[in-house]
Amino acid sequence: MKQSKVSIGLVNPKNPDNVGSVMRAAGNFRVESVFYTGERYSRAKKYKSCTASVSRKVGQSIPLSGVACLVDSVPKDMKIVCIEFAENAMPLPEYQHPGRVFYIFGPEDGSIAQQVIDRADAVIYVPTVGCMNLAATVNVVLYDRLAKSSQRIESNELICQSRDNNNNLKVAD
Repeated sequence: MKQSKVSIGLVNPKNPDNVGSVMRAAGNFRVESVFYTGERYSRAKKYKSCTASVSRKVGQSIPLSGVACLVDSVPKDMKIVCIEFAENAMPLPEYQHPGRVFYIFGPEDGSIAQQVIDRADAVIYVPTVGCMNLAATVNVVLYDRLAKSSQRIESNELICQSRDNNNNLKVAD
């Protein structure tokens, strides 16, 4: 079985804080790389200098790359999965995530191009009333992947490594 690998593609994101939060989620859920298209993020980032702190340490080592076309950035051995409110898409609770996947998320104020949807191996949606913001959607999809995975790491060691330095809580035996 091929090793698990996850990458994220963002279609023309506009908000640097959202991209920073996506980078934090990428770090939390062990995503290998994040790609984005469009000019809006780069343009908005110039005017918002605090974005780097949003991603926190956990997401800072993950490469974030601007590309002309997300589909062209997908390695041949990875499945393309679009997350979008599209007719006939599969609800996330029913979806089984592939081991090697490139998730493509649409912009909050638009949608993924039909040509990208047509190239996808799967199109899924989060069954909410109304749409969530970009970072929230990325977190939900990555958590769903983790929750359905057999490769979860559940231990006090993970808790101690992951929590804030000021948190020393223990649950009584």
